[in-house]
Amino acid sequence: MCGIVGYIGKASAPSVLISGLRRLEYRGYDSAGMAILEDGSVVVSKAPGKVSALNDKAHADWPAERFSKSSTGIAHTRWATHGPPTEVNAHPHLDESGDIALVHNGIIENYRALRTRMEGKGHHFYSETDTEVLAHLIGDRYKGDLFQAVCDALSQVEGTFGIAVISAKEPGKIITARRGSPIVIGVGEGETIVASDASAIIAHTRQVIYLEDNDIAVVTADNVDIRDLHQVPVTREVSELGFDSAAAEKGGYEHFMLKEIHEQPDSLSNAIRGRLDFNLGSSVLSGMGSSPRELAEIQRVVLVGCGTSLHAGLVGEYAFEDLANIHAEVEQAAEFRYRNPIIGRTDLVVAISQSGETADTLAAVREANQKGAFVMGLCNVVGSTIARETGRGVYLHAGPEISVASTKAFTCQVAVMLMMALKLGRGRRFSRDEGMKFAREIESIPALVEKVIAQSDRIAEIAKRYANDEHAFFIGRGTMYPVALEGALKLKEISYIHAEGYHAAELKHGPIALLQEGTPVIALANDIPGKDKTLGNIEECRARGARILGIITEGDQEAAEAMDDFIEVPACHPLVATVPSVVALQLLAYHIANERGCEIDQPRNLAKSVTVE
Repeated sequence: MCGIVGYIGKASAPSVLISGLRRLEYRGYDSAGMAILEDGSVVVSKAPGKVSALNDKAHADWPAERFSKSSTGIAHTRWATHGPPTEVNAHPHLDESGDIALVHNGIIENYRALRTRMEGKGHHFYSETDTEVLAHLIGDRYKGDLFQAVCDALSQVEGTFGIAVISAKEPGKIITARRGSPIVIGVGEGETIVASDASAIIAHTRQVIYLEDNDIAVVTADNVDIRDLHQVPVTREVSELGFDSAAAEKGGYEHFMLKEIHEQPDSLSNAIRGRLDFNLGSSVLSGMGSSPRELAEIQRVVLVGCGTSLHAGLVGEYAFEDLANIHAEVEQAAEFRYRNPIIGRTDLVVAISQSGETADTLAAVREANQKGAFVMGLCNVVGSTIARETGRGVYLHAGPEISVASTKAFTCQVAVMLMMALKLGRGRRFSRDEGMKFAREIESIPALVEKVIAQSDRIAEIAKRYANDEHAFFIGRGTMYPVALEGALKLKEISYIHAEGYHAAELKHGPIALLQEGTPVIALANDIPGKDKTLGNIEECRARGARILGIITEGDQEAAEAMDDFIEVPACHPLVATVPSVVALQLLAYHIANERGCEIDQPRNLAKSVTVE
């Protein structure tokens, strides 16, 4: 969601801040701003729109020497919550004196009460944001010690925050803190960088410290002093980032999304490598941290996630039931804690989140822990909050995913859940021979995806015939139903076409009323159990004038003849087929959006990591 960058060191702070913000553009935002320290004062520049607009404005308004002289500053990209995306609502925000500047991710839930109290004391507010209230609160508590003022202010705050604060009266430091919104600190030589995402840091250093909830740190160019809100010192490990700056660049592709689609054979290989045991017909997932006996005691699997991760969980539901003979269910993470779920010590709760910071999923983790369930994380970002708080689970190793529309994270999530289900299944009724065969199926996934990606140009030609439509239906059965949901999500996310995914059997229970001449129906008609019935549903759509684009199994002439257009995927196990099939739909969505001239990597109103509820 919103992005934070702070810098203190020997380089030009404005240049470092702008560069860091650009690396965070993928998170989704609608305005940007920065504040620097110069000659005993705070200087601010803000602009609605892109980071490029902020860069142009700062260079137009500020003298050139300001870029070379200032070595301390904070910056922010905002995704509007309180108030529209205007310059006055953009961060950083100042306190009443104008000496303290603050950038903030998260939501201050009691900001109205705090604002009323501050107004009663004579404070004047200019924005509609909750963040400005926190800036004023810090300024009100300031008595010569910025660290103490931030501690005092945060003790009155209800809600979530990741913040960075500077003061003209204490130019040698940045104060940063977190609760429910990530903060990572990059430790370099004579410079320190504060950010909400490691992508803003990697160009400067790979040595990072991840703050935990209720940590507050005093950051200087040469030191990081971390305490809790009661000022008790705490120790946090210095970690090394698992990727380099080149991994966060487009690498010659027109868009990050296209690059990440093409990276999937490699990312899937990384997710699978070393995790299959062909001798035992099982998988090796040491991060699950449990003995076969403990895993055998699991009676139910509950998969929680949001958006794309939720759809991956739906595939996982089939895998755990089919392979492991365990009752499985999928929960929308946002509802999990509010409906007081019935879970206990024989339940495995798997929290699925690419970023490991999704607020709703993190809340579900905490609820599951509170109720004594066995909790695991399925995350891509090493050191993320969900990964730390679950304490066990499996990393995806998909590499950085920059595009807002998730691609390789989804396919790696599915691949890892297939391996988790295989491991659990081998502790039950799944035989060694069956396990060996399925392990080979998993091993083949990268090659299957390569075959689909090789059809990208052909899919682009098909996309031209659907780029002018404003509505689309996606249908599928069994393991292909979640793929239909994910395909519809991808299309609506980046092309702004109204797309809905349905179980193929549900189409005739209402949605078919919306079909009219020429309406596109994208049908998952793979050669798996239920295909014949899906073909029957396709005929119902054709009878009403719909155009049918099918995802079919390679060489299936019967299915091909039922389609106006089709994309072939290789023959494989029904669970494994979900991966190449969804890659075909990712490419379809990408090429349609590109044909429509859409802003693919940063679609409107969307953000990469949703860290507020």
